Amino acid sequence: MAVQARLLGIHMILSWFDAAEAKKFGASLAQFFLERIPKASEKGDKEFSKKVDHVLEKMIVQIVQFKQQHKLNTYKKAQLGNVFKWALLDANVPADYADEITKWLMQKMG
Repeated sequence: MAVQARLLGIHMILSWFDAAEAKKFGASLAQFFLERIPKASEKGDKEFSKKVDHVLEKMIVQIVQFKQQHKLNTYKKAQLGNVFKWALLDANVPADYADEITKWLMQKMG
């Protein structure tokens, strides 16, 4: 019995660090965002905020669904945010804007 309890404890510890699903979701959310946001050159455009708000509203639906299906600890949330932010940066989103959107995401993740 002690061996089973020890193995269960090890499994729980290892699962705490298994952020594969969170990373996958962070990447898919970034892809969703990147495919739908207006170009950065349109940032001063009056419609830019409306377009971004519309995309963010759709992202909230995805975030809520993901959170219902997955229990996220601090580590997994951090991994999700990191993958999301780097996907934006790799797509040449300006760093300050990537920071702003990532901060928004992390607030929604709770």
